[in-house]
Amino acid sequence: MKVICQREGLLQACQLASMVLPTRDIKPVLKNLKFTAELGQATIYATDLELGLKVEVAGVTVESPGVALLPATRVIQILREARVAEMELEVTGHEVVLRGGSLEYEMPIEDAAQFPDPPEFPWDEAAEITAGPLKDMIRRTAFACATEVARYTMTGLLWETTTDGAVRLVATDGRRLAMTTGPKLNKGKAQSVVVPSKAMNTLERCLPDDEEEVQVGLEPRQAAFKTGRVTLTTLLVEGRFPDYKAVLPKREDIKARIPLHAGAFTSAIRQAAIMIDDETRRLSLKFAPGMLTLSARNANSGRSRVELPLEYAGAPIETFFNPNYLLDMLKQYPPDTSMDIELISGAHPALVRAGDDYQYLIMPLT
Repeated sequence: MKVICQREGLLQACQLASMVLPTRDIKPVLKNLKFTAELGQATIYATDLELGLKVEVAGVTVESPGVALLPATRVIQILREARVAEMELEVTGHEVVLRGGSLEYEMPIEDAAQFPDPPEFPWDEAAEITAGPLKDMIRRTAFACATEVARYTMTGLLWETTTDGAVRLVATDGRRLAMTTGPKLNKGKAQSVVVPSKAMNTLERCLPDDEEEVQVGLEPRQAAFKTGRVTLTTLLVEGRFPDYKAVLPKREDIKARIPLHAGAFTSAIRQAAIMIDDETRRLSLKFAPGMLTLSARNANSGRSRVELPLEYAGAPIETFFNPNYLLDMLKQYPPDTSMDIELISGAHPALVRAGDDYQYLIMPLT
């Protein structure tokens, strides 16, 4: 195999694919990137056996086709440090040679036959969604996924397609819940699957063009997403996702609906949280007519009190939250975003709405 590559294009493809490299020692061979050169194109594939990413390499001239495993870390280091426009990649026997300008690197390589092939997917059955809205949906929900292994089914995002074709993403870790509804798919059926959060976060980073169409395929055990250059496949999270509809407050139970601006609310939380107790992470929010008072107390360093004017005329309500759970949501929105916080009482979860397509539920601290 012999290929001439634009260095920057090869580096970008390697870096994208490397996002799914295993973080623990599953199989040593998986520390490699599978480079496949065919007449007219070249691709790089990486997998951790649950998540796979295949990337088409831009700016490639294939002089002779073939397949080789490239040691991921070493090759990325070489491409990052090289200061040349083009690199030549040649496989001779059990070695791969990278050349460019005055540079030449020889590395032993493993048997490509030991590396798994990308799974096949029936793309003729896939639906489509625009990249921009999909990225926003992932960004506004994925942060709320659980990270603890004990909460296995919560480590993924619920991808729900409604009967009218609209996509809904839901994430929860048991202490907060983020839900957003996006545009309708061009085809498909009502279904519900749990996609690993790592797969969704990786997908978001693979969508630089907001106008690009993303093909989406959902099967009983796997999901796949495809753009012009990238194909992402992932096994699904098995098990039953929590009944998120059961925890959302009913509109008739809401006692206070308070309008806020994301930027001012964020600043007030950060200012008050300077004096937060690192163990309890307890921030007081006292809603009263015309004013929100935020306060925190630390036995060792003192207390804080911050006032934020409000358009609110209802009865006073005090509640307590971990400020990080509020800030995680708020930083997903521009400062001028208008949102409402809905409360039943200080002991009930608070629901934040941003427009008609986003809801964020947060449990209070006792």
